[in-house]
Amino acid sequence: MTQTRNMKILILNGSPRSNGLISRILDTMANEARQHHAEVEVVPVCRLDIHPCTGCMSCRSRHNCVLPEDDAQRTLAKIVEADALVIGSPCYWGNMSGQLKILFDRLVYGLMGESPKGFPLPLHKGKKAVIVSTGSTVKALREILKWSGFSVQGVLQKGGTKQHHELTMKELQKCKTLIKRLTI
Repeated sequence: MTQTRNMKILILNGSPRSNGLISRILDTMANEARQHHAEVEVVPVCRLDIHPCTGCMSCRSRHNCVLPEDDAQRTLAKIVEADALVIGSPCYWGNMSGQLKILFDRLVYGLMGESPKGFPLPLHKGKKAVIVSTGSTVKALREILKWSGFSVQGVLQKGGTKQHHELTMKELQKCKTLIKRLTI
């Protein structure tokens, strides 16, 4: 008799606030995923030790980063191992949090390859993803996921968080729906 393994979901929390709205949404999703018997790991990106990318482009041909190993490479190993990815970030100047951006800059070689003619090749084709945001970070995250081969199953985007800093019943239901899409 073959044993099936539980689905592995990696949650990248790009919020520096452990009790902020993004963190609370991602915790809700993590709990929901566990109820679907998924193996869940939440990575608080802002606590990672990651050196900024130097832009040398060597990783494209070497298929690894020339910088000394840090949490960027360890996080990439978790992404490779995961069946699905949930990425959450607050909106900073119309983009994702700085630490999340630094992480993705360092992971280019592990998210997409390159054909001999220089065309991007997605390395995570067939994997599912969900985006959680408090603003306009969705476009940038969709772009990263698209070129990496992830299929975005949905987005939970909550604007106006200064006045509306609690999750509504509708948003809680959306968390459940998005996790269900990842686990089926």
